[in-house]
Parts: sequence; C-alpha cells; structure tokens
Amino acid sequence: MFQYITKSIIPIIVFIIITYGMIKGRKVYEWFVEGAKDGLKVCMNIFPYLLAMILAVHIFREAKLLDMLNNLIAPISGLIGLPKEVVPLTLVKPLSGSGAMGIFTDILKNYGPDTFIGLVASVIMGTTETIFYTVTVYFGAVKIKKVRHTVWAAVMADMTAIIMAILMVKILIF
Repeated sequence: MFQYITKSIIPIIVFIIITYGMIKGRKVYEWFVEGAKDGLKVCMNIFPYLLAMILAVHIFREAKLLDMLNNLIAPISGLIGLPKEVVPLTLVKPLSGSGAMGIFTDILKNYGPDTFIGLVASVIMGTTETIFYTVTVYFGAVKIKKVRHTVWAAVMADMTAIIMAILMVKILIF
C-alpha cells in the first residue's frame, strides 16, 4: 500500500493542481505551455556552457592528462593521507559527476567498499560537489561571467571535505 502511495504522489499532486486551476477558472493548459517555453529558453541558454564542459572533460580523460596529473599530485596527496588510488576521483569530481561515478565504481570494484580506500572514496563522493559543472550551468543560465570568488570558495570547501573525509574515516573506522 505504501509503495502504491509513493509511486502515485506526483500524479496526484498534478491532478490536484489542474483540478484546482479549473475550478478557479484559470488557464492551466496555457500556463503549462508558457512554462514549457520558458524551460526551453533556459535550456538554450545553458546548452553552450554545458557542451563546453562536457567536451573539456572528455578531452581531459582521452588525452591521459588525468594519469599525468595523478602522478604529479600523488606525493602531495600522500602528505594529507589521501591514497593515490583516490586522487583521480578528487580531480574529476569537480568537473563531472558521471565521470566521478565511473572512477568511484572502479575504485569499489578494485579495492572493495569496506577498505580504507573504498570508504574514503565513498565519503568524498558524498561530500564534494561538481563545482565547475554547477557554476557553468547555473551561472551560465543567468549570464553571470564573474565567478572567481564562487569558484575559490567552492574549491576550498571541496578541499576541506576531502581532508575531513580522510580524518573521519581514520578516526571512526580505522
């Protein structure tokens, strides 16, 4: 019974809104069409930014720049206790959520979810953000060009989340 209610909640809400609008004599269908037009305008505004981000991530991965960057950063990441195997995740997550999910899946397959590497990767996946994707889409949609302070604040928040992930897994689990 509960599953039926949870699956039906959105159609029920839509039905209630349409019925209420019709009772009040509102132009529900026309408003829906106008909203869809506005949604398409937003999509058209964000599309170039989104395409540029997708292409940049694809080029980054295909050119093996991720492997080179991983080898450069590994000694530094070792200082804070970040396993070398998790470094690619921390590099890709700010750019692409789906790319990060692919790397995360590989980490769990190779090292297991209950290992230090798997647990740190899991916490990082849950606490960091796709910074550049989010800034590109949302700031691009409203035509904001000056994102310098936002990006630095978001990068610092991600770095804090990574360090805290390492510390919390070490303190609470290992």
